[in-house]
Amino acid sequence: MSWNFTLTQKSLPKLRKPILIEGLPGIGNVGKIAADFIIDNLKAAKLYDIFSYDLPNSVFVNEENIIELPTIEIFVKRFKGGKNDILILTGDVQPTEEHSSYEFSDRVVDIAKELGVVQIITLGGIGLPENPQEPHVFCTGNDKAAVSQFANGAQVKSDLYNVVGPIIGVTGILLGLAQRKGVPGVCLLAETFGHPAYLGVRGSRALVNVLNKKLRLGLKVKDLDKEIKDMESEGMLEQAGKKSASLKKVQTLTETKMKKETNYIG
Repeated sequence: MSWNFTLTQKSLPKLRKPILIEGLPGIGNVGKIAADFIIDNLKAAKLYDIFSYDLPNSVFVNEENIIELPTIEIFVKRFKGGKNDILILTGDVQPTEEHSSYEFSDRVVDIAKELGVVQIITLGGIGLPENPQEPHVFCTGNDKAAVSQFANGAQVKSDLYNVVGPIIGVTGILLGLAQRKGVPGVCLLAETFGHPAYLGVRGSRALVNVLNKKLRLGLKVKDLDKEIKDMESEGMLEQAGKKSASLKKVQTLTETKMKKETNYIG
């Protein structure tokens, strides 16, 4: 198999009804930003390093001017008090070829089942022609009960039909394959500005807010609020988007595969 999942801990932990959250690069990188924030805020521990020759053929230059291969990782956070444990899948890139995206997602579902995952939540963005100040979050999924658990009409809407085109990439395929293997899941999509140089922090905040309330994660969302205010005061939202060019490469590659009327990338 071309995807190598390397366990970074001595053994697989025993988890309590874990939920897997996926946040990989896409429109505005809202899913990745949300996933990274959750990892940092919860101080989650790395569980898997993931590598493949099917990843995009590029390296990134870090702040020390040293090149780095793209990475995809799975983190874990265990809770006390009967709450679901959390797994978070994120990375610099996601597979861009159809076969590779299916193969990767299929392997993730198998690992999720091995770890006893009871639900998968994928995160992404809906690109809009203008920058929304109060982004809405939409919900779809592979199981009606799972969707109804998140959709509440006000904070999370479930009327996605005719709102977006096909959900492309791991964000969509992961749920489709999970359905075939009996793992329920939902996809949370936040509105964001569809400009390729824009960093969708507000959309990410909307996703974090929903997850924090539904999963009782205990996240310090005010930390993200402060970051948004700091970036806005310095006019850095667009600049930050340009600086994260390493994340935009996959977005650009994926966009070339999409039909003109499609307005969403996983």
